[in-house]
Amino acid sequence: MYRAVTREIEVTVEPYYLEDQSDPEDGRYVWGYRIVIVNNSEEIVQLQSRHWKITDENGIVDEVRGAGVVGEQPVLGPGDTYEYSSGCPLDTPSGVMVGTYQMQSAAGELFDVEIPAFSLDLPGMARTLN
Repeated sequence: MYRAVTREIEVTVEPYYLEDQSDPEDGRYVWGYRIVIVNNSEEIVQLQSRHWKITDENGIVDEVRGAGVVGEQPVLGPGDTYEYSSGCPLDTPSGVMVGTYQMQSAAGELFDVEIPAFSLDLPGMARTLN
């Protein structure tokens, strides 16, 4: 499990390999990841957008930006939790993902919340941040 806290907003990530969607002989490796966002602050925030940097084991970086997550822009009050799952394909058997969520406070302030870097490794491989 990977964890980061920004302005009392905690983001944890649990990646897992999706063997049934992967085809190593064809250079396709797919991971899922479960993210839990907990608002431990005293303010109401809304997740506006996401920015991912996905790096494969060859150092090739793919950046992904978009509104919300899984089609939603959740509002989290103090103490609220939001959880979702998504996935990431790679052409290599390992990689790393890191990113940010842009949040907006009830007062209209925009700020970034860190998504911790997490490693995508085939089961049985040593888990390292590439």
